Amino acid sequence: MTLKKNILALRQKKAIVQKGGGDKAIEKQAAMGKLTARERILALLDADSFHEYDMFVEHEERNFGMDSKELPGDGVITGTGTIKGAPICIYAQDFTVMGGSLGLKHARKITKIMDHALKMKVPCIGINDSGGARIQEGIGALAGYGEIFYRNTMASGVIPQISVILGPCAGGAVYSPALTDFVFVVENISKMFITGPNVIETVLGEKISQEDLGGARVHAEITGNAHFYALSEIECLNQIKELVSLIPHSNQQKAERIEPRKPKFRKKIENIIPSDPKQPYDVREVIFALTDESKFLEVQELWAPNIVIGFGRMDGETIGFVANQPMYLAGVLDCDASDKAARFIRFCDAFNIPILTLEDMPGYLPGVDQEHAGVIRHGAKMLYAYSEATVPKITVILRKAYGGGYIAMNSRHLGADFMFAWPGAEIAVMGPEGAANIIFRKEIMEAEDEEAMRQQKVQEYIEKFANPYVAASKGYIDAVIEPEETRELVLHALEVSKNKDDHRPYKKHGVPPF
Repeated sequence: MTLKKNILALRQKKAIVQKGGGDKAIEKQAAMGKLTARERILALLDADSFHEYDMFVEHEERNFGMDSKELPGDGVITGTGTIKGAPICIYAQDFTVMGGSLGLKHARKITKIMDHALKMKVPCIGINDSGGARIQEGIGALAGYGEIFYRNTMASGVIPQISVILGPCAGGAVYSPALTDFVFVVENISKMFITGPNVIETVLGEKISQEDLGGARVHAEITGNAHFYALSEIECLNQIKELVSLIPHSNQQKAERIEPRKPKFRKKIENIIPSDPKQPYDVREVIFALTDESKFLEVQELWAPNIVIGFGRMDGETIGFVANQPMYLAGVLDCDASDKAARFIRFCDAFNIPILTLEDMPGYLPGVDQEHAGVIRHGAKMLYAYSEATVPKITVILRKAYGGGYIAMNSRHLGADFMFAWPGAEIAVMGPEGAANIIFRKEIMEAEDEEAMRQQKVQEYIEKFANPYVAASKGYIDAVIEPEETRELVLHALEVSKNKDDHRPYKKHGVPPF
């Protein structure tokens, strides 16, 4: 054949593969309100940046009628491209090809692009839309999953790994997203569960829909398995673009610095917190008052809302924020909030992102339910994460910092580099009311007017103990600052910390309280 004919034959082969499962399967995908795998990749990546690899890989199963089945691309598309100019590796399961089921060759395409991402030190994005293991391939499919999980683990903390659930992701398949750094879900499209509704009905006799069992909202709000929730695929893909622009390509780099901008938030920072210490407020307003252009990408917004985590920029640099949220449960720490914060802190530390902690909380959530759920073990994860982190760590105590919560929220005792407190901050073993009732119990009970004496003793406790100056006198707080000075002092602390060098004892790895 001449070169011209060879080129023509290549183009024809490509056209067949690019059609996936064919027109009818594509129409069915569209009828479910879903983009195809190829459409998703092209919508996510920069125009004309996608380069596909292993397009002509074929399965090798010859049993159960598979010898005559042609599966274009073996049901998964892999390749490289860019997002806002940054290189990434990507794979997308193609539901139009045998339900996107995973066989050994399908898995090997995925592991090959994962290996490539790890070698090239670029983020890896996986779009999941699959009916699960290809039953006809038996243990070959299971081997494929295991090889993916292994690579997820090897890449953890080295390159960012992002999972996008845009269809079913069931059985063993769910563990790959669970091993990655960020999971994105879309309402009415994403489904994640270990055992499907049919199995539950057979074993337990309970009827439940896929949506109620493992839909997008379930994982964004109840389980905490999802980090970002969207109402459409396009919204989801835009969220991914924003995240990728904020994080570094690998653990050997820092996130790209952009031109600094001033906050746009109009409310003065000193007016955000109410004068009544019992009144709630939205801590995100404090974040908006600090970040460039008042932009903040919140992570796991719907789960454990008593703590807020996410990324923003200050002076053009990416910062990780951890903040108690007084709007929910007074900002206390509980099992879920501790897990949420600890994992985020470890991500920031792994990828050289400084951490700014904004503290306002009365301690850990009390109660039998929390104790039985293991709040001791879960709370310890946060202590471990902050203590282990070697990136610049800055804390600002906005209002309340009581008991074990004071220690857990990146206190000086866990290695905070800079500790600031606003003048109204209350730093103590417990709240003034509770402390006064214990310390001055006898005096209160013997007083003619018990309530008047109680209030007097509460005020006495505040003046003597529950204020930032006691902690400052012991060197636990570096400076008591005016609220309007916060951004300036945090920026200065970040500048001073740029060359931080924090040596730790040699060890293979620690043993966190998982």
